[in-house]
Amino acid sequence: MLDKTVVAVLISAIAFVVVYGTTPRLISLLNKKNMTVKDYNKETATMVARPGGPSILVGILASEFTLYGFFPSASILAIISTTSLAFLVGLADDRKVLGGWFKPLALAVSALPIILLGAYVPPHLAFPLFGSVKIPELYLGLIVIMIPVMGNTINSIDVLNGVASGFMTIASFALTICLVIVQNYDIALASLPLGFVSLAFYKYHKVPSKIFPGDSGALTLGAMYGVISIVGHVEIIAAIALLPAVINSFLFLSSVKRIIEHRQIKAKPVVHTADFKLMASDDKSAPVTLVRLILANGPLTEKQVGFVIFKLSLFSAALAIITSFMMEIKL
Repeated sequence: MLDKTVVAVLISAIAFVVVYGTTPRLISLLNKKNMTVKDYNKETATMVARPGGPSILVGILASEFTLYGFFPSASILAIISTTSLAFLVGLADDRKVLGGWFKPLALAVSALPIILLGAYVPPHLAFPLFGSVKIPELYLGLIVIMIPVMGNTINSIDVLNGVASGFMTIASFALTICLVIVQNYDIALASLPLGFVSLAFYKYHKVPSKIFPGDSGALTLGAMYGVISIVGHVEIIAAIALLPAVINSFLFLSSVKRIIEHRQIKAKPVVHTADFKLMASDDKSAPVTLVRLILANGPLTEKQVGFVIFKLSLFSAALAIITSFMMEIKL
């Protein structure tokens, strides 16, 4: 049996190399099949390959199955199963825009392997300073709710080149650090591939994007993050690390007052200036989003808005790490 440090390096390398190597081939394949979408934030007409979910999933599965070969556990199987199901939900939505309620309900079903495999820890939530709160029946409901929430939260922030993958890179590595701090080393090991998969995909997703993750990519990343938070018993910490995306989802839902696909929104929250910078829309019917708030002080380039979101993500990551020092998690 290999030392866990060696395994950590191995699965991290597999996650990064697989995504880094397969994504260019996926881009080429998608372009040949005309599976592209317009990048509306570019001044000249630009078509971008979509979806990037397949390469993201392959990287995750390659690394997690390798980890399972060394350290078999129900937690790793739950990560693999739920993440794969979430990918299929996203892929279906990539192929055809489905109703606003489809993804939450389908993602709720994707959470069932966590329960069926018994991969969750005793049904209670751990809070900083206040300790644990036992909620036996409610906790099962929380598991079913968390996967749709996490998946759609990442999907909702996938609005600009590089934002979703860059954001997940920061949040995922922060979550791994937090798991180490609370001494849940096994799940910290299982969480490493998520950060390296996100980092490798960012290479092709950053400005100017060569590929978009699509719903299949965003839901895969969000669902895996959600599973890790559940099996690692760090739900509160994980939510703190995602604060910018959580706030974005809350602002969007509170302004539209219903569950709806972003692609079905007619009034856009962001418009373009004459020199094609991003500017907050003055349309009162447009939904409120994090990007719209960032642009409230004036127009910015797409890259500048992305960097602001990354700064917010780093701040939230720091808060999550600080919070983890205040936790008393008994596994």
